[in-house]
Amino acid sequence: MEKKPQDGRKGAPHREVPPVVGLLLAMALMNLLLYLCLDWLFISPRRAAPGPGHCPYGSFRMGQMKTCSPWLSCQELRTEVRQLKRVGEGAVKRVFLSEWKERKVALSRLTGLEMKDDFLHGLQMLKSLQSKHVVTLLGFCEDDNTILTEYHPLGSLSSLEETLNLSRYQHVNTWQQRLQLAMDYVSIINYLHHSPLGTLVMCDSNDLPKTLSQYLLTSNFSIVVNDLDALPLVNRSTGTFVKCGHRELHGDFVAPEQLWPYGEDTPFQDHLMPSYDEKTDIWKIPDVSSFLLGQVEGSDMVRFHLFDIHKACKSQAPAERPTAQDVLDTYRKVLNSLRDTVMSQTREML
Repeated sequence: MEKKPQDGRKGAPHREVPPVVGLLLAMALMNLLLYLCLDWLFISPRRAAPGPGHCPYGSFRMGQMKTCSPWLSCQELRTEVRQLKRVGEGAVKRVFLSEWKERKVALSRLTGLEMKDDFLHGLQMLKSLQSKHVVTLLGFCEDDNTILTEYHPLGSLSSLEETLNLSRYQHVNTWQQRLQLAMDYVSIINYLHHSPLGTLVMCDSNDLPKTLSQYLLTSNFSIVVNDLDALPLVNRSTGTFVKCGHRELHGDFVAPEQLWPYGEDTPFQDHLMPSYDEKTDIWKIPDVSSFLLGQVEGSDMVRFHLFDIHKACKSQAPAERPTAQDVLDTYRKVLNSLRDTVMSQTREML
């Protein structure tokens, strides 16, 4: 029997990857993951929840709702909304945490008939200004003096520090997130100054606590304006300007033109008080933004870069103050510049 020739070739030897190569590959993978994390932290925009602007006028959508629903009527408010507990009260309305179709909502009730004009003005503003900047209107009943809006469990900006100090929110308690909140605030002011109704002035802002109470912090960590009871209109073509209330104002939070100009020897008289325009809102931006920036690491760096625009906001002459859009543009430039600087420094360290 003929023997088959044996194949003298041996199998190719198995080569092990040198440890140093494996280490380099692991480091490269770690760097890639770190870059992705940095991009998410510094660059990626916040997830935008669907706003009321996605629905036709007279309807709303909130939370996980996939379709728009018409504003609730008096009958629906009376039969479908269950009032739970009071969560807030102001001069014009009381606010109750309520429930509608297993969803938490905010039900506002008029405090007294003497405030009905302000209540109805606020309702009209809510109806006319629905957008991503304004709390979502769900329904109303003028006969019962009630308004139903979306409920935001994080509450007003007054409790921002308490919220961000909670352990579950530490990851967003950064100068980047806080500067974004300041941008949200200025965006709202800019929207009011260029609203569908014309130039509106945020008059419920005679001190910092009162101003903060007008805005809500959403679960997406953005800001919406909630209280629109005092939004007078400026119309330069007709020479229409505003006065925020009929009492004398004090303090350095309000703009200089809002103070009684005739000295202590002359008693305040409302009919002698000069009117003013939307630049009073610009004067207050640095104080509100400083509160929003807080005292976290990096916030002083942000304040330094915003010094010039904030100094301009505090110009004694209203005409010399920037517009809200000017301020917003500067905020965006500072955010982008500082973000790029931090990204560059971090990558150089890798």
